[in-house]
Amino acid sequence: MPEAPVIEAKGLGLTFQTADGPVHALKGVDLAIGRGDFVSFIGPSGCGKTTFLRIAADLESPTEGVMTVNGMSPAAARRARAYGYVFQAAGLFPWRTIGHNVTLPLEIMGFPKAEREARCRRVLELVELVGFEKKYPWQLSGGMQQRASIARALAFDADILLMDEPFGALDEIVRDRLNEELLALWARTGKTIAFVTHSIPEAVYLSTRIVVMSPRPGRVTDVIESPLPRERPLHIRESAAFLEIAARVRDGLRAGIGEDV
Repeated sequence: MPEAPVIEAKGLGLTFQTADGPVHALKGVDLAIGRGDFVSFIGPSGCGKTTFLRIAADLESPTEGVMTVNGMSPAAARRARAYGYVFQAAGLFPWRTIGHNVTLPLEIMGFPKAEREARCRRVLELVELVGFEKKYPWQLSGGMQQRASIARALAFDADILLMDEPFGALDEIVRDRLNEELLALWARTGKTIAFVTHSIPEAVYLSTRIVVMSPRPGRVTDVIESPLPRERPLHIRESAAFLEIAARVRDGLRAGIGEDV
């Protein structure tokens, strides 16, 4: 019997009511994300990529259809601490050290101090920030701050990692390095990752599947299964297979825009 999806959407839609009338963020989204998948969402601004993640995280409620996370409602999954969430900005508290930023969720959850410290050491090793526990966010580069944010999301060892364009504000060199580190972290932990991006190369490089979305109302126009191996050096981006997938993503984005015109 096949394993149930970790995240599943059926007929998912969300319409926001505003003073200027309804805004249809998502409509008719059917999607299943399996355990251990790395799924990237790509599409133009306002297509509902982040909205999909926010519904999974119980930060928004759908107005149509249903979503389940680990077989539960998003609200139940939130209470079960089923996921970690990494936002576009690192969101570290400047008055707390890196170590204390990482352990903040554990403090809120009531973990004892010894376990908080042990978990902090473990996740800082995963993101290669050991030795920076006592530094403050302003003493770290933007890339290091974002790695600390990822460590914070990993601290309570959730099986699912929701990542909302976490590297979008970084320069290309730092972004490449963090892409490599994220793939290595995914390989070591086996977590299920849902990742929002505007970058075609980033989506192709990172993902086992790429979800291409149309302009508002956001719909899934293509789901591309990647044939690339799980171990991916950066130079794989020059391969014919990589360029072929990137071309399909680009064609899917153009087709989605054309349907909306």
